[in-house]
Amino acid sequence: MKPIYLDYNATTPVAPEVVDAMLPYLREHFGNASSAHAYGGAAHDALERARHVIGRLIGAAPSSIIFTANGTESNNLAIEGVWRAERANGGLRKHVIVSAVEHPAVLAVARWLETQGARISILPVDADGRVDCADLEREIGPDTLLVSVMLANNEVGTLQPIKELTQLAHDHGAWMHTDAAQAIGKVPVDVGSLGVDLLSIVGHKMYAPKGIGALYVRAGVPVAPVIHGAIHERGIRPGTEPVAQIVALARAAELVGDGIADEGSRLQRLRDRLEKGLRRELGDEAMRRNGHPEARLPNTLSVSFRGVRADALLTSIAAQVAASAGSACHSQEVQLSPVLRAMGVAPEWGMGTLRLSLGRYTTPDEIESAVRVITAAVRIATDASAVATHHA
Repeated sequence: MKPIYLDYNATTPVAPEVVDAMLPYLREHFGNASSAHAYGGAAHDALERARHVIGRLIGAAPSSIIFTANGTESNNLAIEGVWRAERANGGLRKHVIVSAVEHPAVLAVARWLETQGARISILPVDADGRVDCADLEREIGPDTLLVSVMLANNEVGTLQPIKELTQLAHDHGAWMHTDAAQAIGKVPVDVGSLGVDLLSIVGHKMYAPKGIGALYVRAGVPVAPVIHGAIHERGIRPGTEPVAQIVALARAAELVGDGIADEGSRLQRLRDRLEKGLRRELGDEAMRRNGHPEARLPNTLSVSFRGVRADALLTSIAAQVAASAGSACHSQEVQLSPVLRAMGVAPEWGMGTLRLSLGRYTTPDEIESAVRVITAAVRIATDASAVATHHA
């Protein structure tokens, strides 16, 4: 028996329908989309169809979709690309604002921009992991070029007030970017309603393969390339397009877009069942939930167990349940998550945090089994910790 998979925020399995959509473009339709012959024409047509599908998913014009290799590239292209365009056009704005709970793919770019002369402001979050619009109002000014705040947090699932933050950014003449890697396919996302100028999309978080992503760039937003070559993707992202991967992304977009409200409700019921089961078995004194109680992803449960270590828990349940200690990008590090630290979670709780994320193939029976496995592991770890403390 394979372990129960509760790590969908780290990556999703590739849906069978997505694999089927890819195969013709790995076999018969293998042409270069830039070639003038029939093989190239078939590939080019597939790219344009994919732009339409992904555009529909987020309420965007097809021409605003730029294909990238992954979410990290999308975030880099958005942030560094706007910075480079401002410099190239003779602009003087050097202030960039990000939140304290961004993915490293955003925070690392911000740190790099500091070496290029940027002034970086980090917005704090409250105990639920949310940015306060008043904090952005205090930080933003006439020299602010860009604000970047993620739509949904990858560790605790908290949803940010992006529409309100975007309005503030625009009121001060700044561009707004949001990393929507975790939100796409889990909650409805509409760029028109949000008002954002740039939005990052990741394939492997929505049942497409790894190695494909996209960036929404609203018409009129200046973005300079960060890698150099030919004039693919409106001259913003050079490199021969991976047609099969892009077709896969489009098919995945269709799958997650169909019945998103129903699937969100299903996942929320399962997530709440998981939380209630753990709380029933362990009690409020032994566990706590992290993240906003309502404004959060329907599939995500970040739960902390006091006085135990997440790495020990993950090892003990590995044969039966696959999960993460916070973000998968940090799963090998035994230290308090920067997200939990920014939220003010005490180390005695934070060090024992599991991120349990559900998805398309999660079943009620799996949830019940996971409750039993995790509960048993926490009790054993708690007893061991108590014995160690007594002997010390």
